[in-house]
Amino acid sequence: MITSRANPQVKHVRRLQTDRRYRAEEHAFVVEGTRWMRELAAVNHVPRQLYATAAWLESDEGRALATALGPAVPVTDEVMAAMSDTETAPGVLAVLPAEPRPWPDDPSLLVILDAVGNPGNLGAILRAASAAGASGVLLGPGCVDPYNPKVARGSMGALLRLPVRSASWPEIGRLAAGLDVWLAVARQGTAHTAVDWRRPAAILIGGEAHGAGQAADALATGRVTIPMHDPTESLNAALAAAIILFEAARQRGS
Repeated sequence: MITSRANPQVKHVRRLQTDRRYRAEEHAFVVEGTRWMRELAAVNHVPRQLYATAAWLESDEGRALATALGPAVPVTDEVMAAMSDTETAPGVLAVLPAEPRPWPDDPSLLVILDAVGNPGNLGAILRAASAAGASGVLLGPGCVDPYNPKVARGSMGALLRLPVRSASWPEIGRLAAGLDVWLAVARQGTAHTAVDWRRPAAILIGGEAHGAGQAADALATGRVTIPMHDPTESLNAALAAAIILFEAARQRGS
């Protein structure tokens, strides 16, 4: 059992939680909590390391999940608190390889994000994109790291199911070639219910603070708006993406 916060494994996990560059160097990230362990077990995804408290390992579900994912390294409650990124530490966390799913050869519905810097928003967008059947998500410059612990927490397993790729604008242009690229705007666009989402398309969402930049704007072939009652100014990035994605899913019959 690990009992010291000074243990090298504890320091490794903590650094993965806090340091984007270190995550990239190690090709690894951290997920926490029983719900994430269920996601891993459902797809037979064995983590690099699994850490759990005695109480979690002694529970019926914990014992079963540790058998499927383990072996687990036992840690004290104090060590788990030091390793965790949450205010109330869960009983279990895992270190996973950062291995994006292969990019699809012929995507029919993409999400393109421009400078979405809020981890909670990105996690929610990934979750919605996976649930709505998107082919993949492209992260333009200025987006938060998809392996940020808050993103991983919000995505609830979407990182295991959905191709996610960080890219430059020239690369995004190549990957979105042949698609209708609809830039979400607050006003004066085509209503999201009036767009023919049965066509191969991409939904382009700008950042929370300043909206889409020049490169994103230049990529757009059309503008889409979610009709709203005044005086609502706009919706946040995650909510806007989810509404449009599920309209696309509805039209596609999925």
